[in-house]
Amino acid sequence: MDNSLESKNLQELRAIAKEMGIKSITILRKKELIDKIVELQNSSSNEKKEKVDSKPRKEFNNGDKPVVTTYGFKLKERQEEPKEELNTENRQSYRERRNNDYQSVEQKQQEVQQMIDDGNMGEGILEVMADGYGFLRTENFLPGANDIYISPSQIRRFNLKTGDCVKGNIRIAKENEKFNALLYVKTVNGDEPEKASKRPNFEELTPIYPTDRLTLETDRNELSTRIIDLMAPIGKGQRGMIVAPPKVGKTMLLTKMANAITKNHKEINLIVLLIDERPEEVTDIQRSIEGENVEIVYSTFDEQPEHHKRVSEMVLERAKRLVEQGKDLVILLDSITRLARAYNLTIPPSGRTLSGGLDPAALYMPKRFFGAARNIENGGSLTILATALVDTGSKMDEVIFEEFKGTGNMELVLDRKLSERRIFPAIDINKSGTRREDKLLSKKEMESVYILRKLIGNSSSAEMTPIILEQMAKTKSNDEFVDIVPLIKNTNLKE
Repeated sequence: MDNSLESKNLQELRAIAKEMGIKSITILRKKELIDKIVELQNSSSNEKKEKVDSKPRKEFNNGDKPVVTTYGFKLKERQEEPKEELNTENRQSYRERRNNDYQSVEQKQQEVQQMIDDGNMGEGILEVMADGYGFLRTENFLPGANDIYISPSQIRRFNLKTGDCVKGNIRIAKENEKFNALLYVKTVNGDEPEKASKRPNFEELTPIYPTDRLTLETDRNELSTRIIDLMAPIGKGQRGMIVAPPKVGKTMLLTKMANAITKNHKEINLIVLLIDERPEEVTDIQRSIEGENVEIVYSTFDEQPEHHKRVSEMVLERAKRLVEQGKDLVILLDSITRLARAYNLTIPPSGRTLSGGLDPAALYMPKRFFGAARNIENGGSLTILATALVDTGSKMDEVIFEEFKGTGNMELVLDRKLSERRIFPAIDINKSGTRREDKLLSKKEMESVYILRKLIGNSSSAEMTPIILEQMAKTKSNDEFVDIVPLIKNTNLKE
């Protein structure tokens, strides 16, 4: 060791001394540095040896258990406790800790659930944005100040789509937040959230002809709904068009039909969609229609065409979501003519123009809306009854009506001549009817309808309609009226 240090120069020795913690190395000579280093090395080796000697040693006495000794003194051998008692105590303590953990977890879950149940509830129609999140619209299916934010994770988890009616617990918005947030989804369209995640797509459902009849007859004095039940019956899934000139009582007829549906078929959801209507008429309809599952959605004539377009698309998505879950829905649209006008103003020009200034591309979405009406095999149904305006003096309205003519499977034509003679309901019985009405009417009713149509065919509608309405007013119900139809025929022949 000394030889190796002697061979090093002063600078190397100073570096070694500095690492070893020797002080005042700059004033020491080479010989003094070597002595300091050697002295420090010897002292450190002695300390290590003492530490090794002080470690306990294991001695084995004639095959007995080893006894730990230190510095020659034998320590008293520790008596081990029985293993069985230790194992039993360990099991009991483990079970107690596990039970306590379970109880604390359950208690926390109950506290969280209680906090959720005691919170504020919110409900609205979902509109999914392009980025994946959405908002629950609470007013008229359109954006508003009371909308509720819903996260993308909740939308993906329950397979939520635009048009779903979502109800759940909400968190009130903080100071830097604009909207309330949905915490917990309780129901989707009135059902459990798990049901919505397993539903099929609307486009994959099989459409069939309507087979279940919607009975509109309520009171003996409501002749308009009674005559519709016979001459133009409506079934679940019907695609009906009400052809109406101005001032023939179309709005009043729609109101009576809506009240009849809510009264006779409480299981049906009803949406009344008013496009480009007068504000006072909207208020009147809201106050006139009564029922639980009724929604009045409107866009008045003082709104932008984009507003009309957005409202109608939200209603269509709402209808699809209900049908996907096996529910029955009826939409009363007033009017499809004004809806087509709104699309004609909002779509990009296609380069072609029909007579009256109508772009053919403007009819795509209104036809898609009207064509969504269908009866689903082994499922729900979507019934759409839309009004089409005629005799308005507008060439565009005539073209729109001609384009939609034949797309429905039921037509109810209102006659201006009857309304001018103050004959209400002003229904042209001869021109009104339903395709495949044999699936909705009984055999006896079919025979009576055949007699009435033959009777009207031999004379004008303006002459025979008052006679039929007069005879119908004398009977208490349509069943009784069907029995006296042959008598009406014989009376007419005698005259």
